[in-house]
Amino acid sequence: MFVKSEPASALFAGPFALATLSAQDGPAFPALVTPDGLVADLRTALAEPGLTVLGLLEDWPARLPRLRALAADGSLERAALADFRVHAPVAPRQVFQSGANYRQHVIDLHVAHRAPGDERPEDERRAEAAEIMDRRAAEDLPYVFIGLPSAITGPYDDVVLPAWAQKPDWELEVAAVIGRAAYRVSAEEALEYVAGYTIANDLTDRATVFRRDMPQIGTDWLRSKNAPGFTPLGPWIVPAESVADPGDLRLVLKLNGETMQDESTKDMIFDVARVVSYASQSARLLPGDLVLTGSPAGNGMHWGRLLRDGDVMDASVTGLGAQRTLCVAEES
Repeated sequence: MFVKSEPASALFAGPFALATLSAQDGPAFPALVTPDGLVADLRTALAEPGLTVLGLLEDWPARLPRLRALAADGSLERAALADFRVHAPVAPRQVFQSGANYRQHVIDLHVAHRAPGDERPEDERRAEAAEIMDRRAAEDLPYVFIGLPSAITGPYDDVVLPAWAQKPDWELEVAAVIGRAAYRVSAEEALEYVAGYTIANDLTDRATVFRRDMPQIGTDWLRSKNAPGFTPLGPWIVPAESVADPGDLRLVLKLNGETMQDESTKDMIFDVARVVSYASQSARLLPGDLVLTGSPAGNGMHWGRLLRDGDVMDASVTGLGAQRTLCVAEES
């Protein structure tokens, strides 16, 4: 899909972002995008024909000053963003996903799943859930699991709803993009390893989250979250230095024009730094890897309205841009 660029003031925060683009029937290439809706082919600007966004991230500390200079170079050859197809901004080697990480969302789930025989009023049960969330933030650890890079698709690509997915749902998230290899880093230093941020919509089939054939196994994230195209990503990576506070970003998802999710990252139980640090305690995070940080209240299960053929999702995050995806039912 080729898209018209947004108004210059709405593209993203900061002087530039990184994207992966292609011309009609041409190969994908790394691009430097400026807020006025112009793009420069970084293969040409840096004289590296085989360059990719992942290649830039693998040497991020050295590349960043050069990219700043290119963004400020008025003589750099540029073209209109609207003339290109926008792909997912990076092809990561690893995807780390965080669950149950927004306070209000988890409280709503706690209240909705009333234990048998619990006749207490909602206010009392909600206060109990809030206390649990405070204790969890102070004493517990983030919940992180693994996703598949093959589930990633572009920010404007159609999303195919598999015929077997009975309850496909949306989950708008902020994704941190790693810029330096990170292993066992502290929360205090974790953001030093983040190159930038992008938007992810972590689609989930609620009907297959839990195994029915053997409930004691628990969750089945492979089945429920990793269908091809279940992670629309982008449209671009905004450098971390352009995001004033990742703990104060507004996430909004609209379904067919109606607002479903509208929350701030202030509501996170574990902030970006704690999630990145936690993931690095067990795994070595590599440049270009994604760390998804959880989704706020307002998923389809909350509204009793799941995704179906013809639905259009518009998702935006402060300073990171916006994505639009059309849901298409898989042909049987």
